[in-house]
Order: sequence, then C-alpha cells, then structure tokens
Amino acid sequence: MKRAGLVLEGGANRGIFTAGVLDFLMEKDFYFPYVVGTSAGACNATGYLSHQKGRMKKCTIVTEKENSYVSLKNTLKTHTLLDMDMVFQKYPEEIYPFDFETYFQSTMQCEMVVTNCITGKAEYLSEHSNPRRLMNICRASSSMPLVTKIVTVDGNPYLDGGVADSVPLIHSLKTGHNRNVVVLTRNKGYRKKKGKGANGFYQAAYGKTYPNLVKCMENRARSYNRIMDYIEKWEKEEKIFVIRPEMEPVARLERDTEKLEAFYQHGYDLMEEEFERMKWFLTRD
Repeated sequence: MKRAGLVLEGGANRGIFTAGVLDFLMEKDFYFPYVVGTSAGACNATGYLSHQKGRMKKCTIVTEKENSYVSLKNTLKTHTLLDMDMVFQKYPEEIYPFDFETYFQSTMQCEMVVTNCITGKAEYLSEHSNPRRLMNICRASSSMPLVTKIVTVDGNPYLDGGVADSVPLIHSLKTGHNRNVVVLTRNKGYRKKKGKGANGFYQAAYGKTYPNLVKCMENRARSYNRIMDYIEKWEKEEKIFVIRPEMEPVARLERDTEKLEAFYQHGYDLMEEEFERMKWFLTRD
C-alpha cells in the first residue's frame, strides 16, 4: 500500500458520487497513503483525510435555503454564480465544521490540483498546518472559469484545476504511486466535445491578462480525452483500478436533492460491490 494512490476527478456536484465512494471507505477504515484530487475531487480528498464521513454529502445536498451556495442575491452582490465564501468559509468554520486537527495530524499525503492563470499549467498544492490556506487552495481548485473569481494563493492567481488536469493520474504515477485507484464522475466512454462558442467568452474574460490560460482552456477537451484514452487502456490491462458511475450522472450544478441522493448512494453501493476486488488489486504481486 505504500505506493498506492487515490485519484479523484472533479465535476462540481457530480462529486457527490465520489463522496459516496469515500464514505464507504471511511466506514471500513480504509485509507490510502496518497490522494490527489481536482476541484470537487480536492474537496472530497480533504474530507477523507479529516475522517468526516457524511460531511461532503451535507455540503453538496443543502436543503436549508439560507445555507445555499447558489442564490440570486449572491449573484447580484458578487457577480458570480456560486457563493464561494459560503462554501469555503462559513461551511468549514460554522455550518459544517471541518476537523482541521485530524486533517493536519494525518500521515496521508494530500495534493490538490489548481491551474496557474499565468502559465496555464497545473500545479499540485498541499498544506500541513494553516487552515485558511488549506481552504483557499481547495477554493482555487474548485473555482470554475467565468462563474467564479480567480483565487490568489501565495501571490499566484489560480482557477479550477480541471482546466489543466481533470484527472491527475499521470501526476500520481510521476510521484511514485504505481498502484492507482481512479474515481471518475462520468460514464465509461465519455469524451468532451470541443466547445467552439465558449472560446470567445474565455478570450474576452481572460485573453488580455492570461493568454496561456485561454490556450489551456481551448485545449481542455483534447487533454481530457487523451487521459480518458489512457485510463480505459490501462484499466483493460489491469494497471489501474477504476470506479465510475454506471447510471446517468447528475448535472454539474444539479439542485434536485433526490437525484443527488441517488447519485451519492450509487457511489457508495458501487464501492461496496468492488471493495474486495479493489483490495486484491492493491495487494497483488
């Protein structure tokens, strides 16, 4: 298990599937020595290290209107679709307290993927003692282009890690983790289509200041599809172990609580079904 890695895809509210997967693992007290996540995957990774079963489910399926991270009031006030202050300040500090002490005492290594707006490259950040910086990295990793603001960490501007590295499997391999379990939030065979219309918006929003970011955004579909090709090939060759939805995924910003509950339960049930096979994969010669 020393060289085992857990790789978590993002996908905003599709991350509720991953929350179900990780909640089952936490129930079994099963922890990987290394976890790397992008966007919602980064958020799930932090809850996994803090041993807080059910927390990500609560943060995603919010039934109280006053605690919602999507509201017209916030959009008018901040000109952003999502209330990131709610998610990364009020949630961990007040509403759904985050166990920073357990997180920082963990012997596991956790990296969160962010996209550097200046270079257009992925970076893999971690934090071992500062609660505010930890949440700020998580916020940067989850900050979707156009609908949220750029986040500054250590003086550098960052956006959603999924722009540069949606599924950080190659990074896990490069850091010496050669036995990887990959949790995806899309069905097998899914490939991104190149969004021609979106490129104009990216150019208008970021082109003058961050041209490398725009180039990265324009290449996102190609990069995503390339890693999916590798994943399906290596899965077939039994070089990696993949957990992915077998039902229709929820929308990126799904609000229907019944659909979210079902997608969460699907992740939990699939991990339960695959648990013994996954353990065999991780411990085989």
